[in-house]
Amino acid sequence: MKRLFLALPLTLLLTSCAASTPNLDGEVVSCAVIEILQSESKYEALDCLDGSTGVPVDLIKGPAIINVWGSWCDPCRDEIPYFREFYAQMDQSIKLIGVDVEEPNPQAGRQFVRDYGITWPNLYDSDGSTRKYFGMGVPVTWFIGSDGETIYKHIGPIKSLTELKELSIKHLGVS
Repeated sequence: MKRLFLALPLTLLLTSCAASTPNLDGEVVSCAVIEILQSESKYEALDCLDGSTGVPVDLIKGPAIINVWGSWCDPCRDEIPYFREFYAQMDQSIKLIGVDVEEPNPQAGRQFVRDYGITWPNLYDSDGSTRKYFGMGVPVTWFIGSDGETIYKHIGPIKSLTELKELSIKHLGVS
């Protein structure tokens, strides 16, 4: 009986530390807020994770930061806190948009958004079509000018809020 009494608190402690993802109450946001350029797209529109009308990724009007991620990607998970903090304090002229890629189904992406406290619009690439536009691999972060042209492509994870702010100032002129 004494062993059981001692084992119970230890079991509770170990199982409480085993949670795989934090729940930060993210929200699957509509992509209706994404402004697009009025021209012909070279690519098919991507679905929005919330199920709203799709957006052609090559027509996103900037200034914008497009973060390409996957819920299965550890470096993607590691950089999300910096994007969350940046989003809370960024200049309102910038749009922050996520693109969930190489995901088996949109439910996994939606759960990732909720668990990691993401509150900006996210597109869903169901068939890998963005490889033509973004290339292979994640995470990758694109800085898009007001004319819709790519100004800079950051390959690999963002490692700090300072880095994200500096990239935004350098490539978009605002943070």
